[in-house]
Amino acid sequence: MTTPPPALLIAGHGTRDEAGAEAFRDFVRELGRRHPELPVAGGFIELSPPPLGEAVTELVDKGVRRFAAVPLMLVSAGHAKGDIPAALAREKERHPGISYTYGRPLGPHPSLLSVLERRLDEALGAEGNRTPGDRADVTVLLVGRGSTDPDANAEVHKAARLLWEGRGYAGVETAFVSLAAPDVPSGLDRCVKLGARRIVVLPYFLFTGILPDRVRQQTEGWAAAHPEIDVRSADVIGPEPELLDLVMERYEEAVKGDLRMNCDSCVYRIALPGFEDKVGLPQQPHFHPDDDDHHHGHGHGHHHGAHSHAH
Repeated sequence: MTTPPPALLIAGHGTRDEAGAEAFRDFVRELGRRHPELPVAGGFIELSPPPLGEAVTELVDKGVRRFAAVPLMLVSAGHAKGDIPAALAREKERHPGISYTYGRPLGPHPSLLSVLERRLDEALGAEGNRTPGDRADVTVLLVGRGSTDPDANAEVHKAARLLWEGRGYAGVETAFVSLAAPDVPSGLDRCVKLGARRIVVLPYFLFTGILPDRVRQQTEGWAAAHPEIDVRSADVIGPEPELLDLVMERYEEAVKGDLRMNCDSCVYRIALPGFEDKVGLPQQPHFHPDDDDHHHGHGHGHHHGAHSHAH
């Protein structure tokens, strides 16, 4: 008999916003519908039902023993680094005999950057802002959740930089809605200091909720006080096909134990806007003038066809 594939366990932040919690539960149901071959369940770390433990119990009751857990989170902050692993360790004590692997957070994956770009196009409307040339006067303010973890905040800056690369916007600045500076009004002030005349505020959130609502309210408040600036609010990422596919990509990675470094955003693997010609280029070593054998010039096997440098 073939071993069944590990179940997919989706871990969410949790939100006090019922619509946001329902969006998560809907998303988990949709994944289950798309992948009838897999047991799929999801739960939250805090604030909203069902708790993660309940999702594990639901799967264990169906006979599941092996899990791959994927955090439905854009950045690796306290939840992804600590709370979820701790919750999974507790479940292992409650249900002896289960085993699990743990996947990576979702962002900043190129497919999500494409969705963000689409959200920006929608916010800019039908004024023809479809080609990079028309975007030269648009400054984007990407607004993350915000964390006390500097590394998590840095991930939002990384997403902003990758969104800026090759897409023709005047700039992509960052702000945070809680726990980290700059806040949304300060981020908008900064855009103006940099010469922005048209700003789109882009929430770096998966689903609707209290924090994305706060981003929109703060944006509207600031815009009312600055009528001379054209300020738009873009929508959250939402349960797009790209997000459903990406969760499965993270699941497959976790199952295979293929937890790569930052290959998602590597120009040698992924066709990033403006850098498409780099995909698959051989990686040439740099020859240091102080290196004894630099005159040989043949790279000693470093010519990897598709970027495999020691992940």
